[in-house]
Amino acid sequence: MTLQEAIEKARREGRNFLTEVESKALLTTIGVRTTAAKLAASAAEACAIADEIGFPVALKISSPDITHKTDVGGVKLNLRNTEEVVRAFDTIIDAVKAARPDARIEGVTVQEMAPPGTEVIVGMTRDPSFGPLLMFGLGGVMVELMKDVSFRLAPLTARDASAMIREIKGYPLLDGYRGQHAADTATLEQIILKVADFVLDHPEIKELDLNPIFAYPDGAIAVDARFVIS
Repeated sequence: MTLQEAIEKARREGRNFLTEVESKALLTTIGVRTTAAKLAASAAEACAIADEIGFPVALKISSPDITHKTDVGGVKLNLRNTEEVVRAFDTIIDAVKAARPDARIEGVTVQEMAPPGTEVIVGMTRDPSFGPLLMFGLGGVMVELMKDVSFRLAPLTARDASAMIREIKGYPLLDGYRGQHAADTATLEQIILKVADFVLDHPEIKELDLNPIFAYPDGAIAVDARFVIS
C-alpha cells in the first residue's frame, strides 16, 4: 500500500490518522524494520494470524479513539498459544468497552513479539512556518516522564542525526552504561534520516511517532507507530 492509497482509505473512513498496520507497512517501504502486525476482527481470525506470524505474539486494541492502549487494558504480551490468544482477545475487548464505552473498536492487532531492548522514540511534528521538526529521545513511558528529547529541523545530515542521539541526557544508556551492551546508534541514525527524508517528500504527514523503537547492539525495530495526516 502506498501512502496515497492509505490516506485515501483513511479519509473514506473519516480518519485523520493511519492505523498501526498501515503505518508499519509504510515504514517497511522506506527501510525501517518493524514488528509484523495484522488486524483481526474476531478471536478466530486473531488465532489464524498468530499461527501465520509465529508465537509468541502481542495483541493490541485498534481504535481511532484510544491513544494510550495500556491504560485501558488494551494490550496483552507474550501470548504463546491459540488458547491464550482467544482469552486475551476477549479480555481486551471487554476491558476497553468497560473503560471507554464511547470508543470505536476496529478490532485487535496481532503482532510479532520483539525481544526487549533499550526503548527510544523518533517523532515528527510539522511546523507551519519551518516544516518538519524531528525529535529523538528515550522512548516508552520515559518520553512523557523525563521529556529527555532533542530536536532538529529537516532536512537533516548524518551529523545532525548523530548529534540528536548524543545530546540527550540519557545517551549513556545507549553507550553501554555500567557494562551493559551499547545500542546500535548507527542504525538509529539511519532511522532518523529515513524518516526525515520521508516526511520531506510527503507533506501530507502532519505528525508521526515511532514509540517505542527497541534498540539492540546490532540493529533496531519499531514496535509501535502512529501517523497523523493533514
